[in-house]
Amino acid sequence: MNEFLQSVQGIFQASGFSVNDWRNYIMIGIACVLIYLAIKKQFEPLLLLPIAFGMLLVNLFPAIMVPPQTTMQLVSDYMAAHGGAVGNYPIVVLNGQQYYQVTQVGGLFYYLYQGVKLGIYPPLIFLGIGAMTDFGPLISNPKSFLLGAAAQLGIFTTFIGAIFLGFSGKQAGSIGIIGGADGPTAIFVTSKLAPELLGPIAVAAYSYMALVPIIQPPIMRALTTKKERSIVMEQLRPVSKLEKILFPIIVTVIVSLLLPDACPLVGMLMLGNLFRESGVVGRISNTAQNELMNIITIFLGVTVGATATGTVFLSLQTIEIIVLGLLAFSFGTAGGVLFGKLMCWATHGKVNPLIGSAGVSAVPMAARVAQKVGQEENPGNFLLMHAMGPNVAGVIGSAVAAGVLISILG
Repeated sequence: MNEFLQSVQGIFQASGFSVNDWRNYIMIGIACVLIYLAIKKQFEPLLLLPIAFGMLLVNLFPAIMVPPQTTMQLVSDYMAAHGGAVGNYPIVVLNGQQYYQVTQVGGLFYYLYQGVKLGIYPPLIFLGIGAMTDFGPLISNPKSFLLGAAAQLGIFTTFIGAIFLGFSGKQAGSIGIIGGADGPTAIFVTSKLAPELLGPIAVAAYSYMALVPIIQPPIMRALTTKKERSIVMEQLRPVSKLEKILFPIIVTVIVSLLLPDACPLVGMLMLGNLFRESGVVGRISNTAQNELMNIITIFLGVTVGATATGTVFLSLQTIEIIVLGLLAFSFGTAGGVLFGKLMCWATHGKVNPLIGSAGVSAVPMAARVAQKVGQEENPGNFLLMHAMGPNVAGVIGSAVAAGVLISILG
C-alpha cells in the first residue's frame, strides 16, 4: 500500500499540477482564447492556430523548450546507481576524481526554435511569399512605393517612444519593427539586435498580423470620409512578362548594394518571385509556395508560441512591448492612410485613401481589409488589386527598414 501511495505521490510531483504556477494557467487561458479566434472567427488561422497551440503546449509542459543540460556525475556514483553498468559518456578528471559528463537531450521545441534564433526561417518564409506574390500591381502603379514607405512610419515613431521608456537602441529598433506588421522581418531584426526580446516581440508581431481585420478598420474609418472611402479607382495597366522578370532582379541589385543587411530578406523574396514569373521552374515555385512554406509556417508558429511561457511573458517589460507594438502597427496604418489622403488630394480624387492602409506588409490580409472597408461604402468598388500594390511595397519597405536598423544599430 505504501508503495502504491509513493507511486501516486511521485506521479503528482512530476505532473504539471505540481510544477506549473499561476502564470502558466493564465497563459493557457490566453492560448485558448487565441485558438477560439483562429477557429471560430478565422483570424488568420494559418498563423494564429500554431502560435496559440505552441503557447498552450509550453505552459502545460515547459520542458518542451528546455535546452540541453550537462551535469558532472562521479563515475563511482553513476555505476552504483545503475547496478554497476558503465555509462557511455565522456570522462573528465577533476581533482583526481573521474566524472561522467552527462548531457540530457533538450526539449523538442528547443531544437525547432534554432531556426528562429539563427534567422533561418524568416528568409525561407520570404522565399514562399515571393513565389506567391504578383508584383504586377506595384509595377503597374509605381506610386504605390510611396504608400508602402509611408506605412513604415510606425516603425520609427515607436523606436523613439521605446527609447523614452528606457529600452536600449537595439531593443527599441526591434520593438519598432513590429509596426511593419511582418512577423518574419520582426524575428530577423530581433535575432540580430535584441535576441533576449525575441519571444515577446515575435508573439506580438504575429498576433497583430493575425488581428489586422480588427485593428485596421476603425483607424481607416476615423481618418477618412465616406466620400473618400467610396472613390472608385481606374483599372491598372497590363504588365508585360519582361517587366515582371526584370523587377525582382533590379530590386535585388539595388537593395543589396545600398543596404547589404537587407539582402537575406529581399534577396529571398525576389528569388521566390523570379521562380514564379520566369515560368521555367514550376516545380520549384510550387514547392516554395506550398510544401516549404507550410512546413516552415508550422515550425515557426509553434516555436514562436512556445516562447510565451508564463514566467517570461507576464512581466511589465513584455506588456510594454505589446502596447508599443500595437502603437507601432496603428501608426503604420495611419501613416499609410494619411499619405493616401495626400495622394487623393494631389490627384483630384483619383486615389482611394483606404489603399494606403495596405502599406503595412501583412500580405494579403491588409489588402483584403482595404477591399472590405471600401465595399461597405460602395458595393461596386473593387480595391483589392489597387491595394496589393502598397501591400507588396510594404513587404519590400519593411525589409529595407530592417536593413536600415541593423546597419545603424547592429
